[in-house]
Amino acid sequence: MELQMFRRLGVIGAVLAVMMLGFAFAPATAQSVTGSSSGGPGVGGPLPLGVVPPRLAYSIGQYYKQHPAAWRQYLSQLPSAPHGPAEPAEPLGPGNPPTGSWAAIAGPAGVSGLSAQQLLTDGTVIVHSLCTQNWYKLTPNINGSYVAGTWTQIASLQSGYTPLYFAQAVLPDGRFIINGGEYIACQAVWTTLGAIYDPVANSWTPVSPPSGWSTIGDAQSVIRADGTYMLANCCSQQQALLNASTLTWTATGTGKFDSDVNDEEGWTLLPDGTVLTVDAYNGTGTCGSNTERYNPGTGAWTSAGNTPVQQADCNGSPPSYELGPAVLRYNNTVVAFGGRANVVNPTAFFNLSNNTWSAGPNVPTIGGVNYTLADAPAVLLPSGNVLFAAAPFGNDMWMTPTHFFVLDGSTNAITQEPDTSDSAGTVSFPWSFLILPTGQVMATNQGSNVWIYSPSGTFNSAWQPVISSLSSTTLLFGNSYTVSGTQLNGLSQGAAYGDDVQSGTNFPIVRITNDGTGHVFYARSFGPSTSSIAPGVAVTAHFQVPPSGSIETGASHLVVIANGIPSASVAVTVGTTSTFTLAVSELGPGTVTSSPAGINCPGTCSAPFSQGTTVSLSQTPASGWNFLEWDGACTGRGGCSVTMNANENVMATFWTDGSTAPAAARPPGVSSVAPGAAPSLSALR
Repeated sequence: MELQMFRRLGVIGAVLAVMMLGFAFAPATAQSVTGSSSGGPGVGGPLPLGVVPPRLAYSIGQYYKQHPAAWRQYLSQLPSAPHGPAEPAEPLGPGNPPTGSWAAIAGPAGVSGLSAQQLLTDGTVIVHSLCTQNWYKLTPNINGSYVAGTWTQIASLQSGYTPLYFAQAVLPDGRFIINGGEYIACQAVWTTLGAIYDPVANSWTPVSPPSGWSTIGDAQSVIRADGTYMLANCCSQQQALLNASTLTWTATGTGKFDSDVNDEEGWTLLPDGTVLTVDAYNGTGTCGSNTERYNPGTGAWTSAGNTPVQQADCNGSPPSYELGPAVLRYNNTVVAFGGRANVVNPTAFFNLSNNTWSAGPNVPTIGGVNYTLADAPAVLLPSGNVLFAAAPFGNDMWMTPTHFFVLDGSTNAITQEPDTSDSAGTVSFPWSFLILPTGQVMATNQGSNVWIYSPSGTFNSAWQPVISSLSSTTLLFGNSYTVSGTQLNGLSQGAAYGDDVQSGTNFPIVRITNDGTGHVFYARSFGPSTSSIAPGVAVTAHFQVPPSGSIETGASHLVVIANGIPSASVAVTVGTTSTFTLAVSELGPGTVTSSPAGINCPGTCSAPFSQGTTVSLSQTPASGWNFLEWDGACTGRGGCSVTMNANENVMATFWTDGSTAPAAARPPGVSSVAPGAAPSLSALR
């Protein structure tokens, strides 16, 4: 077994001075790069093609700065990220039946360092090229295949923001936010920079850090059940909530355990809206098994008890403080993976029914070597199983090979999966997972290839999103509609990693399939009424139909997908834009106007509106008169809104004591209104 490193140690305090180290990532067209000219240990030390910079604590960086020979020796052990066309996945030997399979797809031409993949609410996936401003989008093909999808480059980050290892999340309005970065241009700085991507405008907007924060770095984040984005400072106990409209921050997260900082910890959203974390004990000077739970109502952390066996690598020499991911499963438990070095790593289960921890199975030992999830990904599959990556880790060194495993959601047994053709030469921490709307998993490992894992098994119907209603089953190009139902966000965040990668998919994905051709289209969703993942929770979300030329017309069926699990389908018709006429009549003197504009009656009492448009009518009685009621497409005395899917008629009735309705306002057959009496509604109808 070849040592393949990468130290990814906890950061204690504000470690800005490590920028002197001058780590560099070689772009795909370069032969080598040299270190910083600032006098750090990277000076004059070319890195091999494609080397990804290590994660080093400030104290380790200072050691290498003072011992350049040790730094050069360390450099010689750095692996290159995988490049070039991938070979087929490696099969397992006899007696190890796989539950899934891998397929390689080429990434964007000439691009390496692919990482931090994220599903957007329009069904596309964006992927970052590490240590650059560049992002790329994968659009599935007409048959809904991501394996056969198409890559395009999207807008670049603002000048100077070229991050590696950062917080990320999809906001409820469909925008995508990133904050921090352990590296900028592969220089270790633990930056406070950030940006929000608007997929409609294809543009990034810089985001300022919370007031008083000197670092964010490789921080964790989460979308709370109320839709609020919550961010950690990697290197302190600071945490904050984002107002997505004003891009301002409010402090939260009081009561954090001891002097334990956020570094290396991950956040798992729970069905009751609280957030679970396993403590890394970074900054405490001690080691243990404590876990914590954040209450959004109080903004405070409290203990969630101890795991049966220590999960954090907090007592090594030196400690790395590494942890594994923690995934909420469909059986109402969270599985937490450990990140300890040189020992057997047991899993731990947090039971949400009684809020207690219990021991789970050990991560396998292969060939006498212990495997761990010290910075490694996991993802909840539609079947309820959990796919995860693991590799050896010891003496503060990440080692090859990386293998893949599945934790069975029913039996809790762990079985090994096939390897990818490049996993034998990689350590675990470059890998990250993302669940796709197809139920497949996208994996990247900071190289030039992208892997798609196709699992076996299927979902339990109790886990499906349920559509109860659509605002219209006739869907017009470019128009927006609402979908209501339960479990539209799914019952878990989906993927997990920890503080370095967050690729949650707990939001509605709207997919429309044409009945005649079988072609697949996605409608951008936005504005869910809640981001809760509680079973049975009611959700209403908006979605926008693609414009003309981007979706086929005709009979189709629509589903809502969350974490790769689709709802039952609803029959819809995708059509071109038609217009219908709304006609308004009045009894008694008054004015009726519309929004959108078009009606201003008397005067203009009818107007055409596009099919699917919701027209709101407002009434203003003449002086001395009162509004009585609406009749026709609207009834009663409240507001009047008409959705135009056919020609519609509305009457507004005004009345007053001691008056007679003017003849011009009277419909045929109504001669007058008696003084002191309301008009006869039977006469009006």
